[in-house]
Amino acid sequence: MPYIAAQVIGAIVAGGVLFLIASGKPGFDLAAGFASNGYGEHSPGGYSLVSALVTEVVMTMMFLLVILGATDQRAPAGFAPIAIGLCLTLIHLISIPVTNTSVNPARSTGVAVFAGDWALIQLWLFWVAPIVGALLGAFIYRFIGEETQV
Repeated sequence: MPYIAAQVIGAIVAGGVLFLIASGKPGFDLAAGFASNGYGEHSPGGYSLVSALVTEVVMTMMFLLVILGATDQRAPAGFAPIAIGLCLTLIHLISIPVTNTSVNPARSTGVAVFAGDWALIQLWLFWVAPIVGALLGAFIYRFIGEETQV
């Protein structure tokens, strides 16, 4: 719980810093969403709630599988940051058009607090989907990551 609280507080502070910077530009409009995650009319590509849910669950699950595999004691040492960074880049390329990419509830919360209104109403999905995706990833890794006995 302290780790989760620290992440959310840190994300809100970071969102506040970004808000202070962005609001210093003439024409800044918070109504544009402030990089909040969304579905339906608030999805960058107009994707539905189901599309957003599936995207966030699958992307988080795959991210966790890559993290667990890259940091496994059997993985080559020193390559985890490359695998994890490239995976996160791919996740963003795939899911920015769908949801603006969450895969982290704290990230979603940090900007939603400032965007308010619809971003806070839709925030539940960007907590539920990453948690479900992480649980699925951990469950799957227990089976595909098992050492075989010879």
